[in-house]
Amino acid sequence: MPFETPRLDDRTFADLTEEARRRIALYTPEWTDHNLSDPGITLIELFAWMTDIVLYRLNRVPDKHYIKLMELIGIRMREAEPARVPITFWLSAPQPTNVTIPGGTDIATIRTETEPAIVFMTDASAEILVPQLTHFMTGARGQEGRQFENYDILSLQTTGVNIPLFASNPPQANDAFYFGFDQNLSYHILGFELNLDTAEGAGVDPDHPPYVWEVLSSDDAQTWVQIEVDYDSTRALNISGLIRVHLPELRRAIRNDISAYWIRCRLNPPSDQNNYRVSPELNLLVAASWGITVDTTNALRIDYEVLGRSDATPGQTFFLSNTPVTRRGQGEYLIVRTEDGRETRWTEVYDFSTSTRDDPHYTIDSQTGEVRLGPALPERDGHIHLYGTIPEQNAMLIMRSYRSGGGAAGNVAKNTINVLKTSLPYIERVTNREAATGGLNAETLETAKMRVPGYLRSLARAVTPQDFEYLAIEAAPGEIGRIHCLQPSMTTRGEVNLLVIPSVPRLQGFIAPESLNLSDELRDKVVSYLNERRLVSTLLNVVQPAYQWVETEIRLRHNPLYDGATVVRDVENRLFNFLNPLIGGVDGKGWPFGRDLFMADIMAVLLAVPGVDFIRSVKLYPVSYNRGQFTRTGEAVTEFSVVQHGVIVSYKHDVRID
Repeated sequence: MPFETPRLDDRTFADLTEEARRRIALYTPEWTDHNLSDPGITLIELFAWMTDIVLYRLNRVPDKHYIKLMELIGIRMREAEPARVPITFWLSAPQPTNVTIPGGTDIATIRTETEPAIVFMTDASAEILVPQLTHFMTGARGQEGRQFENYDILSLQTTGVNIPLFASNPPQANDAFYFGFDQNLSYHILGFELNLDTAEGAGVDPDHPPYVWEVLSSDDAQTWVQIEVDYDSTRALNISGLIRVHLPELRRAIRNDISAYWIRCRLNPPSDQNNYRVSPELNLLVAASWGITVDTTNALRIDYEVLGRSDATPGQTFFLSNTPVTRRGQGEYLIVRTEDGRETRWTEVYDFSTSTRDDPHYTIDSQTGEVRLGPALPERDGHIHLYGTIPEQNAMLIMRSYRSGGGAAGNVAKNTINVLKTSLPYIERVTNREAATGGLNAETLETAKMRVPGYLRSLARAVTPQDFEYLAIEAAPGEIGRIHCLQPSMTTRGEVNLLVIPSVPRLQGFIAPESLNLSDELRDKVVSYLNERRLVSTLLNVVQPAYQWVETEIRLRHNPLYDGATVVRDVENRLFNFLNPLIGGVDGKGWPFGRDLFMADIMAVLLAVPGVDFIRSVKLYPVSYNRGQFTRTGEAVTEFSVVQHGVIVSYKHDVRID
């Protein structure tokens, strides 16, 4: 993205003359002739012209020099980043054949009178498969391990055979029944039509089923991951009905010596009030696909755009029709087609510094859409050096494919992308079941200037802790919310531990634990970037910090002039903001890594909340998070210890007025 010299003082010649005219009556009231022929008016215009020149020159010299410095050292302003979100495509009904969702399918938000539609595009094609259930078995958890029993699939597809879903009698915790598929049904909406014996499933609360649905979704083939249940009409397996689940990425694994993609329904540890007296019995089972979830990007794809013809000179420039241009991916490149029909694929480079006369290289400015070919520069010995090959005369330049879009406007809320702009057979509706994230506006000049000291300090080499932190942010701009490199004294010699907190869409209030998890994609991006810039002898570990979850109990007295409910709400919000890994702490830059939490910290913060007279008591409780469950791990404490690689996060706050 090019730098644009800012207008620091936008007053024009006309503004200066008008301002001087208005002051005539104040300073020289006897001056009444304001015609253009008056010598005084001529002098005003002369001085306004001279002042305009001074403003234009002096106000732009410092920033212009700074911009030229950034261009000289190779810093570019970051382009806009498009938002991304998975979109779920729903079938009108299960189909007997596979249904294809083409890549590049457009989905959008609803256009209103004041806001245009925001368009998203599927990143790749996807196919809704017709599932073929190949295995069904039940498992009972006993003292000597899990015992499995296989059942014939054909018998489950015809009525007349009753199979207990939970093998123990009565059903016990962790009893489960399993579905095995030979097909990879990742990201499908899978439905199970269950015909159940309605007389045998009694004993549980129909509104609170005591079971969870899980899949094997990890590489170790041992970790079960809970999945989302979209619909359950069986009333906790009490009556026949339909159960639909949303599947994540699946992996093939072996269970009971059978290799398949496994899905299971597991009985939670039961309570006395919500437990099956006897197991529900199944006599008919049908599995079907109801849709699929596909990754999409807030961008518009353009294919085979003709840029123009070559005049066989170096340094030619062409412009794409749609801007800004998103980061190029696979299949997005320039084609040069000669008059005899030969086509050559060219390669995009960051700059031409290493290009030779035989390299088919070009650059793209993501903001302006400028496509530039290599220049030719004279050498000291008089020869002309070509930085890239030159297309022959009248060769046609074609952009095979590119995407245009991006910006923070694409970070739309969940369930707002529901307009299918491209009609697809059998697709009834679409929606985004989570909010779109990752959309960033193009970088401003002031933000780019803030990166210069870090660039000059590191020179693209990771040696000091500050270098690692700066370069990690450069590796994934906009994706990292906070980063911290542990000092060498806190780690093994030669080892660098980089703690990364990903950016989250909602910083205030309770932060979902899943939002704080460091994804494999982000970790790999940072590691790959730093491996090219670190010392060879350095061992790099990029991990997420140890999150120390905190629950508080606050008892306070409020000022009668303030509404009590408002004071309680303000106190809760202040606690969420203060005990926050991204915007918490005293300075608002995130809770310091390794910094302990004291009762005095809470009291000092809350006494500054309007309407709080004094704090009666403060209790701090350590909380652990595991598999979607928060649990207190101890009694109330006055001091909360945090490990060196840890950071404080709020769970919930019980605030009451006594």
